[in-house]
Amino acid sequence: MSTEHSIIIESELEEDTAPWEDLLSKVIPAALEAEGVAVPCEVDVLLTDDTGIHQINLEQRGVDRPTDVLSFPMFEFIPGQPPTDDADADPETGLVPLGDMVLSLERARAQGEEYGHSAKREVAYLAVHSVLHLLGYDHMDDGPEKARMRAREEAILAELGIGRESME
Repeated sequence: MSTEHSIIIESELEEDTAPWEDLLSKVIPAALEAEGVAVPCEVDVLLTDDTGIHQINLEQRGVDRPTDVLSFPMFEFIPGQPPTDDADADPETGLVPLGDMVLSLERARAQGEEYGHSAKREVAYLAVHSVLHLLGYDHMDDGPEKARMRAREEAILAELGIGRESME
């Protein structure tokens, strides 16, 4: 099954983000497919640094610190029950707008180093994590929902061949 999704990636960074854009253009659709999303969707991604994500975190969530990734879902899906028809599709594009993802490459690089794996692996993980948020998953309870989300993240990364030791 392969559905044509639109992954729109913008960058606030001065560096060349083409390699990151290529990675995200593979990982995000694969995560959507792994979750059974069979309708064409749109995901908007902003690549930024800690200063940029800090500002967005403060403005949108009232949290005065940087973070690694922010997810702003357009709809409230139930985990494991992705959109199955185009009822929510934008009439102009025919795509279901799942929402926005904001990713700090600065934080991803630092976390990759801290966790002992590559920045590419960390960016892939954060993208999958964010896609799951856009599809209704959450991890605020530290209980079964968090465990379910973590299990899906690892399963999707494994399907992509992205382990903790890979993508050096």
